[in-house]
Amino acid sequence: FAEPPVYTSAFDNIAVQGYDPVAYFKDGKPVKGTKDFTVIHDGAEFRFANAANRDAFKKDPAKYAPQYGGYCAWAVSQGYHAKGDAKHWKIVDGKLYLNYNASVQKKWEADVPGFISAANTEWPKINK
Repeated sequence: FAEPPVYTSAFDNIAVQGYDPVAYFKDGKPVKGTKDFTVIHDGAEFRFANAANRDAFKKDPAKYAPQYGGYCAWAVSQGYHAKGDAKHWKIVDGKLYLNYNASVQKKWEADVPGFISAANTEWPKINK
């Protein structure tokens, strides 16, 4: 079966494990969002720490949403889906990328531009 366009757990429809995607850019770290500030985007619920972050996301979701729907950037570069973990992240050229875990992120960081290029090629193939 096809994976949804945004990674969520099997038990809920919450993107980025409930972390505020705008906070990575504004605070430089993962910050938990709250049910009080939410946006449905690409079929998933994104949560935010405050109204300002929610409104910034609403205005420009492409700027703040994690790349590849929040799936692991390294896995996508290899041609498959794997969960992206909100605690294993990096902003590259103004875009947020998540990885599966610390060891996968270390692999990804060995050639970030190469893996992003490969993932950009693979994503349209696996995101159907």
